[in-house]
Amino acid sequence: MNPVDEPTLGPTNDRSESPGDASLPARIRDLVEGEPYAVLATQGDMQPYGSVIALAVSADLAQAAFCTSRATRKYGLLARCERVALVIDDRSKHGDDIRRVSAVTATGRAAELAPGPDHNHWQAQLLVRHPYLEEFLASPSCAIFLVDIVRYLHVVRFQEVSQWVPRAGA
Repeated sequence: MNPVDEPTLGPTNDRSESPGDASLPARIRDLVEGEPYAVLATQGDMQPYGSVIALAVSADLAQAAFCTSRATRKYGLLARCERVALVIDDRSKHGDDIRRVSAVTATGRAAELAPGPDHNHWQAQLLVRHPYLEEFLASPSCAIFLVDIVRYLHVVRFQEVSQWVPRAGA
C-alpha cells in the first residue's frame, strides 16, 4: 500500500510521562492487546460511519486486520474509500472514572487481502484472538481487510494526547 498523506499533528512523542512509566509504544501495545474489539471509522456519501470490529494487530503495531461480510455497508464503504481510523479504548475497565480511561485512534489505509499467504496469516491471527469467528472466516462471503497504520493518537486522563508513528525510524 502507498504511504498515507496525512497531515502531522506536531512532533512524534514516544517518551513516558514520568520516570518509570512505560514508553508510549508499550502503553499502546498494552491497550491494543488488552482490548479485542475496536470501532472502525469509515466515510461515504459525505457521512462518517462507525462499526464495531474484532481486531488482530501485528507485533510491531504497524498493521491491524479485521473481517467483514462482503454484503455489509462497511464493505461497500471500504471499497469506495480506503482511509480509516480504528478507535480502541479501555472504558469498560474503569466504570465511571473517565480520568482513568485510555484510548488510541490508529489512522491508516485499509485494503482487502486477496487469497494467499498474507490472507492465511491474518486469518490465523484473527482465529487466535477470536476463535468464535472460525465458521465466519471460512465463509466465501468473508473478506479480511488489512490496515497499514500510519499513526496512533494516545489519549489519557481525558485530555492528554500523544502521537506515535509505528514505522518511524524503520
